Amino acid sequence: MSAKLGEILVRENLISSQQLREALDYQRTNGGRLGSNLIKLGIISDEVITAVLSRQYGVPSINLDLFQIEEEVVKLISHDVAIKYSVLPISKVGATLTMAMADPTNVFAMDDIKFMTGLNVEPVIASEAGIQKAISEYYASSKELDLAGVEVENDFEKITEKLARKNGLNGKGGVKVAGDEAITHSDLDVSLDQFAFESGDTEELEVVEENDEIDLAELAKASEDAPVVRLVNVLLVDSLRRGASDIHVEPYEKDFRIRFRIDGLLYDVMHPPMKMRDALISRLKIMAKLDISEKRLPQDGRIKIKVKIDNRSRELDFRVSTLPTLFGEKVVLRLLDKEKLMLDMTKLGFEERSLEMFKRNIEKPYGMVLVTGPTGSGKTNTLYSALQSLNTSETNIMTAEDPVEFNLKGINQVQMKEQIGLNFAAALRSFLRQDPNIVLVGEIRDFETAEIAIKAALTGHLVLSTLHTNDAPSTVSRMVNMGIEPFLVATSVNLIQAQRLIRRICSECKEEHEIPVEGLIEIGFSEEEADELTMYKGKGCDRCNNTGYKGRVGLFEVMEMTDELRELVIIGASSIEIRKKAIETGMLSLRDSGLQKLRDGITTIEEVVKETVA
Repeated sequence: MSAKLGEILVRENLISSQQLREALDYQRTNGGRLGSNLIKLGIISDEVITAVLSRQYGVPSINLDLFQIEEEVVKLISHDVAIKYSVLPISKVGATLTMAMADPTNVFAMDDIKFMTGLNVEPVIASEAGIQKAISEYYASSKELDLAGVEVENDFEKITEKLARKNGLNGKGGVKVAGDEAITHSDLDVSLDQFAFESGDTEELEVVEENDEIDLAELAKASEDAPVVRLVNVLLVDSLRRGASDIHVEPYEKDFRIRFRIDGLLYDVMHPPMKMRDALISRLKIMAKLDISEKRLPQDGRIKIKVKIDNRSRELDFRVSTLPTLFGEKVVLRLLDKEKLMLDMTKLGFEERSLEMFKRNIEKPYGMVLVTGPTGSGKTNTLYSALQSLNTSETNIMTAEDPVEFNLKGINQVQMKEQIGLNFAAALRSFLRQDPNIVLVGEIRDFETAEIAIKAALTGHLVLSTLHTNDAPSTVSRMVNMGIEPFLVATSVNLIQAQRLIRRICSECKEEHEIPVEGLIEIGFSEEEADELTMYKGKGCDRCNNTGYKGRVGLFEVMEMTDELRELVIIGASSIEIRKKAIETGMLSLRDSGLQKLRDGITTIEEVVKETVA
């Protein structure tokens, strides 16, 4: 843009060639935009440059002093992004965001903001000074350090100094990590978008050393700066406060993004400066006891932390996975919070008839119970709930898991280690020599594991396992495709259950919602029922972060293997035929389960349609 702007100003006799050369020389020495430098040197006014750009690019110009921007609109982009690109959101209409920009040709800024907000960006031109002034005014209420007019990437030294000056404030609301200085939540909010800690939420955070394999404090001091350490601490603790299940740390060519998965959906949390990328990822790898020098291969590890909240100490596990991508390593941390583990089957969302079938089959002395669904559909929670109900002193329960997510008292859990040959098949063979009553296999992935699991089910053991299939009937075809004979599937499998997780309507802002009768009929309700049904939705409140949803509940499709179904499996019937017969004999499909949740006012039509098919 600079050269073009200079040429335009000279062509319109607004500045001379000599003045342009002077401004370009100043720009080479001091950086910044040409327009800003022309103004600093007193060669031209801000208003003239704005008018010229407006004419040149056919983009309207505005005076920000005449606008009152709504707080909800300002929150659509972070303070850091506004400063970085010298932009300010003005208004949002439908899926279009009107954005005041000092440089309307900055496609990188527009692409980034479109990516972050999911909205189409419509630029208007405003003077750079006006934008900086408005940013200071509209973001002043936040706890962030005011960086108006300073590039975020170049300002972390100042932040470090600010943090250093505030050391020693580990009173109520402070966070402390082994080997690091104390810091208050207001300090942690420095230049970190959307991090608003409640005072007293968290008091202490310490890394739990296991077998003292690595001196974490030593490594952290040697390889990382204080702001990075504090940023990682904030991420780990705030993920718990927000109820996140996963943290995604994602490097791109010109961006570094951190997202939280909350109730199944990913939300942007912050975009730290690119210069922090390697240090932040290394910090996470050190905490997870991974090799920080290995950046070409995926690695898996675990972070264990203790968090003191309201004078009560809690232990949290984070399962850490790194993956080399085009622009650096992506790190995903899965939060394994024992307090979120729901071991009461009556609270998972089962319909009464489905729960009765499931309980009846897990209480049988032998046979196989399979739970299917995509990643993140709650299969592990369901199986742990089943094990908990079967866990007595008279029962020997053994599990083969990859990874072991939660430690269950009284159950023998084995962690798979493929690199030394300990896979599901090897573990299962050993289990059968350990006199088990109940065996849980984390996942049936291949013929060998499926074959041993079926043999175990046919020789007096109850076998629980998972598969990745779309619904219950197609699981039969999947096993046959693996190479298992149909008659073995028919005789060994007691029950197949498919499940999904959908979001619950927030109880705080739940309200009635009018849905056309035709829409209700289209998703599966009868005409009579559609006339009488009341639908609900969440209006959006502070408790649910204005999403209208809080928490999740399961949809369950439970197919019990009756004699009629076994006959169909043996003769090689298709999934469609098996599904038809299963529904005739009492199976509720995933869509039926979703319709029941709508009748009970638990969720919305959008959630049910998103996860099920009619």
